[in-house]
Amino acid sequence: MNPMPSTPATAPNERRPWFREPIMWLVVGGPLAVVVASLITVWIAVRHADTVLPREAAPARVAEPLERLSPEERLQAEKAVLPAGQARNHVVSPTLPKGD
Repeated sequence: MNPMPSTPATAPNERRPWFREPIMWLVVGGPLAVVVASLITVWIAVRHADTVLPREAAPARVAEPLERLSPEERLQAEKAVLPAGQARNHVVSPTLPKGD
């Protein structure tokens, strides 16, 4: 006679239900978490969607050619794009300028 009672850990022939198997939760848990997270993301996107602005809210600006601008406006327009021009020139130049 066996003095130890039979438990699931000591009885290899005893089958447990599928939801009691830890490996099943490792296999199913990851994809299930992704599905739940995607449903939450869709809910947030639908619930808090940005409103579409009417076309009249933001008038389209068309840039004037530099030749049509006055000298003061031309200087202001050139100063506005100066940082972008310097950055572009710095990226494409193989060496640093002499002043740096």
